[in-house]
Amino acid sequence: MEDENDIFKALADPSRRTLLDLLYASDGRTLSDLCNHLQMSRFGVMKHLHVLEEAGLLTTRKVGREKLHYLNPVSIREIYDRWVSKFTEPWISGLTLLKTELESAPAMGQKPRHVNRIAIKSTPEQIWSALTDPSMTSKYWYNGAIRAEWKAGRPYEIWNPEGKVQARGELLVVEPPRRLVMTWQLLSMAETAGEQPSRLTWEIEPHVEFSGVTLVTVVHDDFEDAPNTSRVLEAGLPVVLSGMKTLIETGSTLAGE
Repeated sequence: MEDENDIFKALADPSRRTLLDLLYASDGRTLSDLCNHLQMSRFGVMKHLHVLEEAGLLTTRKVGREKLHYLNPVSIREIYDRWVSKFTEPWISGLTLLKTELESAPAMGQKPRHVNRIAIKSTPEQIWSALTDPSMTSKYWYNGAIRAEWKAGRPYEIWNPEGKVQARGELLVVEPPRRLVMTWQLLSMAETAGEQPSRLTWEIEPHVEFSGVTLVTVVHDDFEDAPNTSRVLEAGLPVVLSGMKTLIETGSTLAGE
C-alpha cells in the first residue's frame, strides 16, 4: 500500500503530470529537453523527476553521456489491476497504454525504446527461476511455457497449452541470475509472425535501499523492422511483469490470465 501511496502522491502534482505527458508524447528524453517545456529551474525539474522515479513511474538509462528518461508503464498497470480492472469490462484495458509508437527516427541515435521496471519482494535467484522455469512462465506469460537449454547461442521457444509455438528466438546472453538477452519473434499473431526478430534484455538487480527487494528491468529494442511486435509488447510486457510479481509474491495469478 505504501508503494501505491507514493504513486498517488507523485501524480497529485500538475508539473509531474506534465512531465509524464511529455514522456508519453516522446519517450527517452534528456533533462535539458524536459526543462525546455516547464517554467521552472533545472533543479526543480530534477526534483520532480526524482519523485517520479522513486514512485516507479519512470526509469532512466545512460546512453553515452546522456541520461534518458522513460515512462514505466508497469506501475500504472499495477494501479489499474488493483483499482480499475475489477470495476470495468476487459475491453477497457486498451485505454491504459502509456506510450504510442514513434513514427520518426530516434533523435539521439540508437537507444532503447521501451523500458519497463518493477520491484519484486524476492531474490534475483527466485526471479531467474520464475523467468526460466516453464511451469512458472505458463502462469504469467500469457499461458506460455518457455523451453530452452539456457546457453548463449542456443534457441528457445514458448509453447501454449495447445502445443503450438507462440514465440521463438535465440539466447544472446545468459548470465544467471542477473542478465538475460534474447531475440524475440512473436508467431501467435498473423501481423507479427512475418516480422524480423526484435530483442528483449532482462536485468535483475537487488534494490540498493531495500533488503529482500529486487528490481527487474526489461528493455525492448531493435524493433525497427517489427512495428507490429513493438505495439504488442508495448501493451503486453507490463502485464507479464505484473503477473510475475503477483505470482512470486502471492502464489496467485492475475485475474483473467
